[in-house]
Amino acid sequence: MKYLLWLLKAAIFFTLFAFALNNQHDATVYFFFGTYWRAPLVLVVLAAFAGGLVVGALGMLPGWWKHRAAAAAQQPATPLQAPAGSAVATAPAAAPSISATDLPAVRQHGL
Repeated sequence: MKYLLWLLKAAIFFTLFAFALNNQHDATVYFFFGTYWRAPLVLVVLAAFAGGLVVGALGMLPGWWKHRAAAAAQQPATPLQAPAGSAVATAPAAAPSISATDLPAVRQHGL
């Protein structure tokens, strides 16, 4: 299985490499006010992909911050412990039970 995954990754790499070699002609991207950018088509596609990644990550930031704030607000408060020499007896805390649905799913192999 490990060799099959390496073979798939190599096939994807060589396909993208062949795409890059076959698309080396110049492409012109026109901006506002008569400005333009002339570069090989592969660089234009790569720049568009990188720009999409940046815009997508920036679009997800508010949601991440909201979830982090909600998770921080849900942190359990630690109960105050009685001093070691005090006469107050405390019962041992029961261990929380964890079921299989509480555990995160683990991916064994990713591409």
